[in-house]
Amino acid sequence: MLELLRIRQLALIEDLELEFGPSLNVLTGETGAGKSFIVRALDFLLGEKLTTNLIRPGRDKARVEALFVVGDPAAPEEVLIRRELFAETGRSRVWINDDLASQDALKQLRKRLIIHASQHSQQQLRLPSFHVRLLDRFLSQPELTTQKERHLAVLSALVEEEEQLEARLKDLLERRELLEYQRAEIAKVVPVSGEEEELEARKQTLRDQTLVQENARLATELLCASEIGLHETLGRLRKAVSELLVIHPELGSDATALDSMVEQAQDLERKLRGLLRVQNAQNELEGIEARLWALAQLKRKLKRPLADIVRLREEIEANLSLLDSSALDRKHLERRQEAARNELVKTLEALDADRRQTARTLTEKLHRELLDLGFSEHLKIEFAFTAQEIFPGIMESRPRLLWAPNPGQPFQALDEIASGGELSRVLLAVTGLMADANNPTLIFDEVDAGIGGMTLNRVGERLANLAKTQQVLLITHWPQLAALGQKHFQIRKEVVDGATFTRCTPMDGPERQQELERMTGGAWKSDNL
Repeated sequence: MLELLRIRQLALIEDLELEFGPSLNVLTGETGAGKSFIVRALDFLLGEKLTTNLIRPGRDKARVEALFVVGDPAAPEEVLIRRELFAETGRSRVWINDDLASQDALKQLRKRLIIHASQHSQQQLRLPSFHVRLLDRFLSQPELTTQKERHLAVLSALVEEEEQLEARLKDLLERRELLEYQRAEIAKVVPVSGEEEELEARKQTLRDQTLVQENARLATELLCASEIGLHETLGRLRKAVSELLVIHPELGSDATALDSMVEQAQDLERKLRGLLRVQNAQNELEGIEARLWALAQLKRKLKRPLADIVRLREEIEANLSLLDSSALDRKHLERRQEAARNELVKTLEALDADRRQTARTLTEKLHRELLDLGFSEHLKIEFAFTAQEIFPGIMESRPRLLWAPNPGQPFQALDEIASGGELSRVLLAVTGLMADANNPTLIFDEVDAGIGGMTLNRVGERLANLAKTQQVLLITHWPQLAALGQKHFQIRKEVVDGATFTRCTPMDGPERQQELERMTGGAWKSDNL
């Protein structure tokens, strides 16, 4: 039940608050006063879109709030919903019980809160797709519709997978000779990811090592250039200077220096010969150069970097493996498709049986509702089923509501023979049946258009009966219907200081009598209904 609705800064509404009763709530007023816009604001609150030009001029946002009471009357649950529309961005935000919520959550919640029947809904009655949704709403196994969509999606995905496989195989067959050539060339070299960088680094190391050996050899030759060698020559020089020390002690420092030079020369010779004993790197260098040349040739032939060639080898193996196993892959896909087709057909059979059984029950209920709304006792109504292909080779029986309102008429579609008044009553009957399924608030937005006289009285009786079990909001121009409301709101426009505002006034007693008189264009008496 909708307890409270508040609308702020939306179109002509500055700040409007309506507190509804649990039974029949009536909204009346002149055409253009804003009655339907109040319901439109409620639709916005529950997920419909509004454009920013409906935000009141000069305001940065519009806000709609509502308090619903749902669930078991013995333990009711309050649901507070607020939605804001921002002028700057055109975006909206939703809060459910003060928590930010998504549009999907709002749409799921809407089903529990309201059923909105309007003149637009009358046009929906003419659509075969609506007839399917109507019947499916009352299925004993409603999950069958979800299963059907799921199986259909799986089957469609498998067919798409098969088409993609065939397209890929066709492309690979056209490229097979090239792929085998590339595989053979790569197999000759067997490149490894990062190999070039490692070889270049090793080559530089070996070049440095070769340079060291060459200089060590040259230094050794210079150190040992004479017959007795530099260190031997230094030794003899040291000996001669030592003998001079007896006579010339001033040569002591020179003798010490020569001692050090002899030791350094000997030590240097040992180090140089040690460097010469390092393994010759020339052979390894030649091997590296040969490998780098082979890699360069492979890159030139395949016209891509080595890293891409390494990945290409994996792709080629995968593609050629796919070609080799294509027959097996086709068989596997065929089996999966066959299983999916069988599941879909099985579900469609169960859905068709449930729909046909539900159609018999629903037409009986709908027939009684229409008789209560003034249709002829000769009225006949049924769901006709026609086969429709929903997938190549797979048919679904789709229901369509047909009727014969008068004796001697054949069954025909609603859109072919139903008048506006008849559609209004059919919509009222359908909405009443849907309400039995969910018990939400029923909103009727001028669905009484095109009817009058005794038919109007029948509609009023039906609305009153519905209001005994659940909340009804009714927008009407008929005083006969307005008089039935337990709560009555008048919607009007006012101009204040050059600005237009939509106002809402709860009415009772004399004020309500005046509104009913305005609607009739004269005096109103309670026995007018």
